[in-house]
Amino acid sequence: MGAILGQPVIVENRPGGTGTVAAIMVARGPADGLTLLYCPPPIQILNPLMMRNIPYDAMADFAPVVALMRAPKLLVVRPDFPARDLAGLIALAKARPGAITYASSGIGSSAHLAGALFAQLAGIELLHVPYRGTAPGVQDLMAGRVDMVMDTAAALLPLVREGRLRALAVSTRDPAAAAPELPPIAATVPGFHDASFNYLVVASRTPPEAIAALNAAVDRVLADPAIRARFESLGAEPLGGTPAALGAMVQEEIARWRGVIEAQRITIE
Repeated sequence: MGAILGQPVIVENRPGGTGTVAAIMVARGPADGLTLLYCPPPIQILNPLMMRNIPYDAMADFAPVVALMRAPKLLVVRPDFPARDLAGLIALAKARPGAITYASSGIGSSAHLAGALFAQLAGIELLHVPYRGTAPGVQDLMAGRVDMVMDTAAALLPLVREGRLRALAVSTRDPAAAAPELPPIAATVPGFHDASFNYLVVASRTPPEAIAALNAAVDRVLADPAIRARFESLGAEPLGGTPAALGAMVQEEIARWRGVIEAQRITIE
């Protein structure tokens, strides 16, 4: 982006509040197109559905710029898990309600919600075990302390390739480019689809011409073969597209997760 725009582009990490600290900074900052917010799902899609007193307006405070990438998840189990495929896992869960455990990176995380959606659509009861991050949950999975994890291909595929975990399916409607040999969960559980996507927004008062320039710059970056190859090596699909298309994607994700969050009564502080 820096080369295309002719000025430095600096990544400034503002952790805290599942993205809330960074969101407030951008929402209340100058709307000049010079400060962008890198959005994973919580900021606009999940936090407003799970947090009571969110300190920003998830829709009104931001304007969409461009979709960056979509990351499929893998459903993985420990190597000695008795079920060899997804149908077997579901049958085992129905025979032993609540006995099969799944780890996530925390309450309200995308991994937690993916597991909840899977259980809801499959008509089974799973026991959620939240951890402080992806790594400790995966470590306990490999140690046999939990039964399954559903998280990004980038995090799990190397361990699958090494034989330390066993993958049963991918979360997207269609086979994933990173693991084309794995069937989609939807082939066994109709209607299931989950692929977290990340994107860029700016403060809502940003001039349209600034948004258009940023959108064009990112689209050029994402069209670069080297960049696309790097994304794909990490199990992610580069996206791009118009601000309007991004806005529609955000609304689709909100509709997808609202029912799961309300049915499971998932809240975060």
